[in-house]
Amino acid sequence: MKKKYSRWKFIPLVASIFLVHLACENTEGKAAKKSTPNLIVIMADDLGYVDVGFNGSIDIPTPHIDRIAQNGVKFTNGYTPYPVCSPSRAGFMTGRYQQRFGYERNVQYRPDDPNMGLPQTEKMIPEVLNLVGYRSGIIGKWHLGAHISKHPLNRGFHSFYGHLGGGHRYFPEELTIEDSYSISDEPLSYRTWIMRDHQPEKTDEYLTDEFSNEAIKFIEKNKSGPFFLYLAYNAPHGPLQAPPKYLDRFDHIEDPKRKTYAAMVSALDDGVGRLLDQLQALGIEENTLVFFLSDNGGPEPNNGSNNGPLREGKSSIYEGGNRIPFAMQWPKEISPMVYDHPISSIDILATIAELTHAPIDQDRPLDGVNIIPYLKGKKQGRPHQTLYVRKFDNDLYSVRDGDLKLVTKKKNTVKELYNLREDLSEENDLATEFPEEVKRLDSLRQSWDAELMDPIFLGLMHTEAWKKRSKNNP
Repeated sequence: MKKKYSRWKFIPLVASIFLVHLACENTEGKAAKKSTPNLIVIMADDLGYVDVGFNGSIDIPTPHIDRIAQNGVKFTNGYTPYPVCSPSRAGFMTGRYQQRFGYERNVQYRPDDPNMGLPQTEKMIPEVLNLVGYRSGIIGKWHLGAHISKHPLNRGFHSFYGHLGGGHRYFPEELTIEDSYSISDEPLSYRTWIMRDHQPEKTDEYLTDEFSNEAIKFIEKNKSGPFFLYLAYNAPHGPLQAPPKYLDRFDHIEDPKRKTYAAMVSALDDGVGRLLDQLQALGIEENTLVFFLSDNGGPEPNNGSNNGPLREGKSSIYEGGNRIPFAMQWPKEISPMVYDHPISSIDILATIAELTHAPIDQDRPLDGVNIIPYLKGKKQGRPHQTLYVRKFDNDLYSVRDGDLKLVTKKKNTVKELYNLREDLSEENDLATEFPEEVKRLDSLRQSWDAELMDPIFLGLMHTEAWKKRSKNNP
């Protein structure tokens, strides 16, 4: 005879099992939250390669930016995927070569055009981190589309304090346009009020200081973590403007353009110092991963920047175009070091996705790689054997494979070969001496190029404003 049991007798047992499971789950959740790093990316705009102390700057001290390199990693071969602002940021934000989704031009400031900007099909850093519980904020320059559908709050960020376009004026009295959506003109976009989330807001301080203030507030508000902060300074991008409190530090610089540029970098450096001090004060510095980089090379001589030994500057496919100051710190995990193998800003998403166990869309695999195992010595060799650049509108390419670099120009009829280890300034063309290497690297270029799309929108270069500015600044 079977013994009968009342279903009610099982309730205490089931409840006990559930409570034990819940307790374990909560404990694991707290442990995971505690070990998951906070993430900060500080991006300067048009910063010269040797305009930071850790890359040899003499006339512009940057003690606070240098702290990141001294406490963590100085990358001597740090790159971005493009030598101009907006495409470079599109690659950084998606961890993919932006030509894969047709983003190969500086966007026009067009609030009326939903196609002008980063496609909705691509996942950005905050959208990926949302899946694992991060709070994400952006402060500063956006430049990935001015249409409401492209707004940071519609692309995964939880807070935004900044401007939608490619640059901005720095003094509050010059910001005279309240509604950022009322204009479709790049120069006028430099004069809009700053947006807090979706609302325009009047400012009363030098813009770089405003952005630094907001970064401190964001960290304080989200100190319990985990958080992602994208601090996208528009400095030292033009127009060259700085208040006396920063200009007075550089009376030793006679060139007025260089002096103002130096003051702008110094203001940015002060902000970085305040941010790092805040992390220390809150006791979260050890487990906060901080990246510092520029979006592309300095546009010397237009803004007074200095790329040192690198050839040319912003917009160029030579080293000065996209080889940048690049450093990171994560005191809990990474010991101070100098890292010489090439890495790229597209590696940032790949790195933090693996660290946070955030899922990546398998239909859109990343081109970046997790660099942490290389920094810890768990993986040997180069994170990237090959890095590429294409400028569709100019028929320009570069392929860096190991220490060799192929530059292709004039519809692929001119090919130059350089050994960057021996010739950082790209002065000694080896193409005629090593034709087989030229052929090999060009084959790599063609294979990569076959995977790409043509641009999906007309860029700033196609506007009258850009043509006028180019004519005035040859």
